[in-house]
Formats: sequence, C-alpha cells, structure tokens
Amino acid sequence: MMIGVPKEARHIEHRVGLTPFGAGRLIADRHEVYVEHDAGAAGHFADADYIKVGAKVAYTTEEIYQRADLVCKVGRLSADVVDRLRPQTALCGFMHLAVMPKEVLLRLKDKEMTLIGYEIVQNKEGRRPILFAVSEVAGPVAIQTAARLLEHGAGGRGLLLGGVPGVPPATVVVVGAGNAGQAAARAAINVGAHVIILDKEVERLRVAHQIFDGRVATSMASERNLAHYTAIADVLIGAVLSPGERSPDLVSQKMVESMKTGSVIIDLSIDQGGCVETSRPTTLDNPTYKAHGVTHFCVPNITAAVPRTTSRVLTLAALPHLARLAHDGVAKALAEDAGLARGVYMYRGRVVHRSVAAALGEKQDDLSALLK
Repeated sequence: MMIGVPKEARHIEHRVGLTPFGAGRLIADRHEVYVEHDAGAAGHFADADYIKVGAKVAYTTEEIYQRADLVCKVGRLSADVVDRLRPQTALCGFMHLAVMPKEVLLRLKDKEMTLIGYEIVQNKEGRRPILFAVSEVAGPVAIQTAARLLEHGAGGRGLLLGGVPGVPPATVVVVGAGNAGQAAARAAINVGAHVIILDKEVERLRVAHQIFDGRVATSMASERNLAHYTAIADVLIGAVLSPGERSPDLVSQKMVESMKTGSVIIDLSIDQGGCVETSRPTTLDNPTYKAHGVTHFCVPNITAAVPRTTSRVLTLAALPHLARLAHDGVAKALAEDAGLARGVYMYRGRVVHRSVAAALGEKQDDLSALLK
C-alpha cells in the first residue's frame, strides 16, 4: 500500500502523523511511504531521517494526497485540504468531526472518503489506545502550562503550584477522571499541588482514588459540587470527553465568574467544543485570553507544544492499526477488527457514526453491511 504523511496545514501545528521509526516499520513490511518535505522538522525529524529508513520525500502537499491510498495525519481536516484529496482515499488522524463544519463533511461525502478517527479507535478490551497515549502527554503539558500562567508576569495569582513549608500549595481542580484528567492530576500531585478530581461516574472516582493512593480528593460532578470547587480553584483543568461527540458545558459562566482573579482555566476538551461555557479555541502563538478575571488557555492541539514527544507517542500507539490497514487493506482490516471498525466515522462516503449522521440530519449506515 502507498502511505502518505503530509505536513500538517493547521496553524501552529508542529506534530507529524508518522515518525521515521514508524515509516521504517511499514517499509520493512514492503509498503511505500511518502513524506512531505519538512513534515517532521518541528519535532526534529529531518527528511534525511525518513530517507535513511527507505521513505521518499515529496515536495508538494498535492503529491502526498494524490499518491496515497492511506494518509496518516494528526489533526482534523480543513476545507482547503479536503479540496486536495484524491477521491476514495482513507485518512487516519484525530478527526473530531463533532465540531467540523457541515459543508466540509458534505464535501468528504462527495469524495467518498474513508475517515478513521484516532479518538474513537478501540482495542480488544474496549479502551482507546491512541487517545489514551496522547492524553498522557496532554495532562502534564496542561500542568506545566498552568504553572507558568499562575506566575505574576503572566497575569496570574503569583502562586507556586507546589507551595513551600509554611505556605500551602495551589489548588488544582480537575473536571473529568478519564485518561487526560488522570494524567493532569498525576503531574499536579508530582509537583506538590492540592488536587481535587470531579466526575459524574463514581467508578472512575474510585479508580482515581486507588491509583493515587488517596492523595487526591474526589467528588461527584454535580452542579452544586462544581460550583463549590470552581470557586476555590487556583487552576481548573477541563478534561471531559465523550469520544466522537461534542463535549458538554459542565462549567457555567456563573461558575467562572465566581473564580478568583488571576486563576487559570485549561480546557483540554476544547478540541471537542470545550466543557467550560466561557471557552473558545485559541492557538499556541496566542494561547490565552481573560474572561471575568480568569486566564483561559484553550488550545485544541496543546500537545503540539511538545511535538517530538507527541509524534513518537502517537506513532507507537497508531502503528499496529496502520500496519493492519496497510497489510490487509482497509475493507478487510475493518471487517476483521471490531475495535478498529469502531473508529470509523465515514466509509467510502457513507456515514457510519451516529454523531456525524445527526450533524448532517441523515440516516446512519451500518458499517458491517457495507463491508460485506
């Protein structure tokens, strides 16, 4: 199979969909890999590194999209990228179609594209290994970002996250006890912060309590509890995720208004619409804004701040699925791997995911029937 790795077109996107290590593994399995010139440069993956493992370098985005049977991306598709795609191509990446404009979805349908969303791909145990891997990066990045934003020079409360003897630490409230929330909580605990985790599922809170050996406070994410804990938070981490769906606004504007001046919100759910009512997407080159005296950091591709780490983590997690798609072909791989099939939003232009069908106002197709 011909596999293409484009340079990400999104503004301030430094990650790459496949590292030289991943490319080498696929080439060893006798597949062709084309990488766009400088696609991995921000992560210090040079063209020479790809060439060394047998990949070929393309000097235009069009060449990647016109050659590839399978495209390995990171972020979601923009309208201008869709116009460059060869019809009936398969694409893998964090698609986040729940927040994609309707006109782009319709164009993808017209081109009979197959879209596999890393955020909803599952393994045999029902876990989401690719999302989990990148969430383990997002959590620590959120905490180190929050630490900087709490500093006086950044307009923060002038707090040290971990505190010092005689002075208590900052309070970090994490909304959502999933993978990203746990990773953020772990990073905050490691620097000595006081951590409170809220979630709507008591079993997730039980798991968090056990994982952190009682070093975090846990609470149900009722409206009353959210209002109470946001008011005392120095840092609020929004880590609410409904894979494949738009994130709910759990933290209201009124709750944000109750927060202390100079406190910080990091909304990790922003790539799915955000879980804080006052959140709006920002970029790594202009990442923050103030609302009600609270610093908001709402960068959808937050892990692009550490592109080398993230690209390596992403490749390791995605490679088994990419290898299967390349070896068996898309149709056979999806027919024989139920977890991979659950990662499909669209198959040859047919919408097979509930949220996308709802966004388009049309009936959801049955993927298993299409694969027969």
